[in-house]
Formats: sequence, structure tokens, C-alpha cells
Amino acid sequence: MAFRDGPFENIKLPLAWAAAVVVVVGIIAAIFMLAGGQRQAAPTRMSYMRAGVETAAAPVGEALSAPVRWTGNAFEYVRGYFFAVSENRRLRAELLELRDWRDEAIALKNINARYEQMLGIHTDPPIPMVTGRAITDTRGPFARARLVNIGQGDGVRPGNPVLSEHGLVGRISGVSGPVSRMVLLTDVASRIPVMVERTDARAILTGDASRNPRLDYVRGINMVQEGDRVITSGDGGGIPRGLPVGIVAKGVDGSWRVKLFSERAAIDYVRVLLFQDFNQLVDPSALNAPALAALDAAPAPTPQQAAAIEDAATRRASAAAAAAERARQAEANALARERAEAEARRIQQEQAASAPAAPSTDGNTPG
Repeated sequence: MAFRDGPFENIKLPLAWAAAVVVVVGIIAAIFMLAGGQRQAAPTRMSYMRAGVETAAAPVGEALSAPVRWTGNAFEYVRGYFFAVSENRRLRAELLELRDWRDEAIALKNINARYEQMLGIHTDPPIPMVTGRAITDTRGPFARARLVNIGQGDGVRPGNPVLSEHGLVGRISGVSGPVSRMVLLTDVASRIPVMVERTDARAILTGDASRNPRLDYVRGINMVQEGDRVITSGDGGGIPRGLPVGIVAKGVDGSWRVKLFSERAAIDYVRVLLFQDFNQLVDPSALNAPALAALDAAPAPTPQQAAAIEDAATRRASAAAAAAERARQAEANALARERAEAEARRIQQEQAASAPAAPSTDGNTPG
């Protein structure tokens, strides 16, 4: 069996260096043995001689210990050199394992960053939201839709707008218990009322199965320029105003298109606005508050003020009665005229019916 096929295949052994190391180690061991025999043969009965010998032997022992340290370092170097291949394999395995952990940590960091961005989404006034994940892509030749893992149990209703961390994504088209179906802005069935933020020009964002939906029915002339920011207009009451949509760009067909903000990243984590109507944006009690509630605390009028108020009320009542009388009189006169005109028409019809027929000019009797 060859040396490289045996159990020492990972050991690289330069023979010349190995022989030199063995010789050095033998010489150092012999020196230690001679030094130990000489110290044992020395007289040890007199304490002062022992102290002197120990004092003189201390630097010698220090000098002799240096080769021992060098030998230990040499052994460590030789050991590392011999087992370099196995050490490299072990380090490669650890590197592969750490690389997997690194990839997982980067993915978690990205997810946390997207969560932070989504949690930073807010509307003014605040609208309740619920966060979900797009779990299935039902993409077809024309359809652009997703299934979201939140549904009726979470308060989602058809028509609710859906947002990513970048902007508006689409609307909810169908809801069941645990899931809901989301139609994207690029779907052929998508129609969203939008406005150009710079000019307040209204338009309809129409999906046509392309990545950049079309901007149709723009109100006004020269109201849109390339690079304008598009937001929701709130028209129709289905979507609140001010949600970011995209940037206007000129299409190859000459029409205005919108580069969606939501196309900047994958649509996987979304937030559904639980928006029903604009009653959520205003406190109904504030709208129904009595307009003259502060009059309850007003002071009572003086006699002069009360007389003036009563006099004004009397004049208003007299004027209203006179106006009503004039209206009744005018109505009676109009009715009398109509009756007289009808009677005159009736008399004319009777006279025309009773008058004799005029003689014929050709001398023949009518017959």
C-alpha cells in the first residue's frame, strides 16, 4: 500500500527536516541528562555550598530551558504543517455552514426592514389596517391577481385598497373566511380614480395586463407631464385620497403610462386598509352638533329689544300674509282667465258647427 493511500494521506512529511528535528531533540535530551548527573554528584552536606550551586545553576537552567521552548514551538509548527489538509477541510465545512447562517440572517434582516417600512404606513386621518402575505399568484395571460392569507375574519371586505411598503397595489375583489383575492392595478379589470399631484388633474388608471397601466380620461389640456407623481383622488368614495400610486411616463404607443411604486419590490407582504366609506374620516357627532347650541347661555333681551323683536316678527308675519294673499289672488285670476278662454273656444266651436255650408263655385250642390 502506498504512503498516500494509508491513514497518513493528510500528512506532508519532508524527510530531511524530520531527521534534523530528531537529531536536535536527541542532543538536547543528552545535555539534560548530563546536567542532572553532575548536580546529583555534587556535595550537598553544606548548606552554603548548596545555595551557591543553586544560585549558579539558575542562569544555566534558564539557558537550558530556552531550547525546550523552541522545541515545543517547533513541534507545534510541524504538527500544524503535517495536518494542514485536514484543518483546511474542517475550516471549509465551517465556512459552508456559516455561509448558510449568513444568508438566513440577511433574509431575516430584509424581512424586518420591510416590516418596519410597512408599519410606518399611516393615513391622515388614521384608517384601520391589517397585515397579510400574498401566498399564491393567480397570474394568467390577462389576469393579474393574488391570494392573501387574511379574510373575512380579519374584517376584510370587497373593495378594500391594498398597500405595500411602496404604494398602492390593488383592491380586494373577493373575500372568504381565511383568505381574500386581490386584483392588482395591472389587471385588465382594474379601474382606479387617480389624480396628478402637481396639477390636480383627474384621470382613470386602467390596467391592460402590462407592467405600466394606462392613464385614461385625463381632464384638461396639457395637465400631465413626464415625471409627475400620481396619487389616488378619492373620487367615488371607494379609496381614500392621497395614496401613492406611481410616476407618469410616456409609452411607446404615445399614451400616458404610470410606473407603479409597488413594482420596486416583490409583492408578498401587504396591508389592507379596512376602508368602507368617508364616514370613517369624520366624527358623525361633530356633524350632527346643534349649530346654535351656544344660544342657550345668551342673556335675556331687554324690554326695548323684546319690543323691537316683536315688531319685526309682526311685520314679517304681515308681509308673509300679504304675499300669500297676492299669490291666491293671482292664482284665482289665472283660473278665471283660463275658464273664460275655454268658454270662448267652446262658443266658437258651436257657432262653427251650426253655420250653413257656403255655396259651391261650380254650381253643383254638395252631395
